[in-house]
Amino acid sequence: MSLDPSLERTHSVVRARAMEGRVARRRKQRAIDWLAGKYFAVSGTLAIVFIMLIFIFLAREGLKALVEVHPMRFIGAVTENVITEKPEFTMTWQPVSETPKYSLVPLMAGSALVAIPATIFSGLVGLACGIFLAEIASRRVREIVKPGLELLAGVPTVIIGFFILVSVASFLQEVFHASRRLNAFVGALGVSVVIIPTIATLVEDALRAIPREIREGAYALGATRWETIRRVLIPTGASGISAALILGMGRALGETMIVLMVTGNAAVVTSDIFKSIRTMTATLAAELGEVAQGSEQYHVLFFVGMVLFTITFLLNMLAELVISRMRRKLTL
Repeated sequence: MSLDPSLERTHSVVRARAMEGRVARRRKQRAIDWLAGKYFAVSGTLAIVFIMLIFIFLAREGLKALVEVHPMRFIGAVTENVITEKPEFTMTWQPVSETPKYSLVPLMAGSALVAIPATIFSGLVGLACGIFLAEIASRRVREIVKPGLELLAGVPTVIIGFFILVSVASFLQEVFHASRRLNAFVGALGVSVVIIPTIATLVEDALRAIPREIREGAYALGATRWETIRRVLIPTGASGISAALILGMGRALGETMIVLMVTGNAAVVTSDIFKSIRTMTATLAAELGEVAQGSEQYHVLFFVGMVLFTITFLLNMLAELVISRMRRKLTL
């Protein structure tokens, strides 16, 4: 039975328009995909370019310090002892003295004395938080705890530093009978508060990246939840956890306001965590705004910034290599 010619023409028109609509939608989707790909490619390229420009800017000013100051002076200098009147080798940061001293050793030692304990403190808490969020907490609890960590990460560090300065420093001095109210331990405690959310989030991501089959296999062998976490998940995600700690240390080395407010800013070489110290970031924040542009001290401060940038860049590269190793391990 043949259709009415007019009805057949209508069906043909409808099919043709539907086909044109599908073709137009595919073209539109391809155009959107092309634009999105170009956008992400340009964004990634700009990120790399910006990093290179920052390093070039630091190197342009910082490398001038190697011409104006003998490289050995960045380690220490021979000075006359006021008491014994004998020459001695000292590692001191005194850029405004009669004979400027630019030893980076006190600044690097102070940065390490804050960053390493802060990484240990926050690593213990962040690892526990990450395991709790990834393996133990229910969905309802996770929806409460996770935004709380994100809010903690969003608190301005100057507020945390002010709180530590006013409320915590005196309490810790009384508890530990420290000779200095403001010291490296107080700074490490304040910095650890800042990097706990970073480590916890990265640990959670590392554990969630582990395939479910590994957990199910452990449970099938009769392991409890804690045994599965301790003997299976943590060893499997060790690379991701290590990367979280490395990135946390990089974040601790780059912290400025907290260490500027609560470490005492004494540029001395010490291994006592309850002594006042000074970090590289605090030195840049305290002196760069007052130094004469183009002076010797100005170039030395840029050299300090270049050293700090290089250290944090290498830590980030190391963390990326560790994460890449974990990804390859999980895909085998």
